[in-house]
Amino acid sequence: MTATRATGEREAEVFERIEAFRRRAPRLRDEHVTLAHGAGGKASAALLEAVFLPAFQAGSPPAPLTDAALLDAAPGRVAFTTDTYVVKPLRFPGGSIGDLAVNGTINDLAMVGARPTALSVAFVLEEGLPVDVLRGVVTDMAAAADRAGVPVVTGDTKVVDRGAADGLFVTSAGVGVVPPGRVLDVSGVRPGDAVLVSGPIGDHGVAVMLARGDLAIDADVSSDTAPLHGLVEGLLAAAPGTRWLRDATRGGVGTVCNELARDTNLAVVLHEAALPVRGPVASACELLGIDPLYVANEGRLIAVVPPGEADAALFALRAHPFGVGSTCIGEIRAEPGGIVVLVTPYGGTRIVDTLVGDPLPRIC
Repeated sequence: MTATRATGEREAEVFERIEAFRRRAPRLRDEHVTLAHGAGGKASAALLEAVFLPAFQAGSPPAPLTDAALLDAAPGRVAFTTDTYVVKPLRFPGGSIGDLAVNGTINDLAMVGARPTALSVAFVLEEGLPVDVLRGVVTDMAAAADRAGVPVVTGDTKVVDRGAADGLFVTSAGVGVVPPGRVLDVSGVRPGDAVLVSGPIGDHGVAVMLARGDLAIDADVSSDTAPLHGLVEGLLAAAPGTRWLRDATRGGVGTVCNELARDTNLAVVLHEAALPVRGPVASACELLGIDPLYVANEGRLIAVVPPGEADAALFALRAHPFGVGSTCIGEIRAEPGGIVVLVTPYGGTRIVDTLVGDPLPRIC
């Protein structure tokens, strides 16, 4: 059975459980979110019972609705992260704000070597938001959490006046545990280390941009949004000397590499010919005058590994469904310190600087 088929069957099981729970839940009479849904009374309870509980408690025994979740602690250091998602539009090829919030939070934990254990989500809803739109986002979120094996254990909902939230915003937080002895830090990066990327870059940012419909560009591009904690575990098992990890979200690979160069005072040398960029993404970026190096990703990581472990690291990454397109894109050098250098296919070089602003706002 292929990974894609297995994932599809798993999602179908999740949707079936959610639908079964919804059939048992009280029917919500409102078709749109109102300010009453954020007031904490009967309307709030109806929204909770008809939309959120069917998604996040489907397949689980009923539990008291307390204000905090209790989690079992495991040996190691606790990792904690939080993020807010304001992506526009709410749904785009390959994903939605729902699975983006789950995957992005999981990935932030994974990049420090943590094994994610639980998630929290908070919704800011705009008055007038169709309940079916909210239900779709919540279902996406539940399916993504189930697929990743990281449950959503607590959350909150607030409603604001019409025009104050552009539909809905999501804030997510995550908790994980870094196993004893596992350290991923820029202090370990050394000259000669290899710089790897786990797949083609720029897919997410271009997919969201095209989904807005403001540009007359027709391209088959889907977001790369994915949970990367399993990929990281495979990488660290094969290359235990891995120095540093980062998911290349806002600002893309170019910004991440600049942060690495700044924090280490070493040079990150990238090879343009080695950068994996899909044809439709490259064409869209060329038409818009945007460098793919600065376009956001939501399912790609940058890894710095010792040169002697680079081959093993790539083999492990490529063996995982989310790392099939992994490649080595450069190396760390002592000089010139603190900058990112791109080597062109013609042997020339240019500096890859940090952008002042974001060429594609609201992509996550």
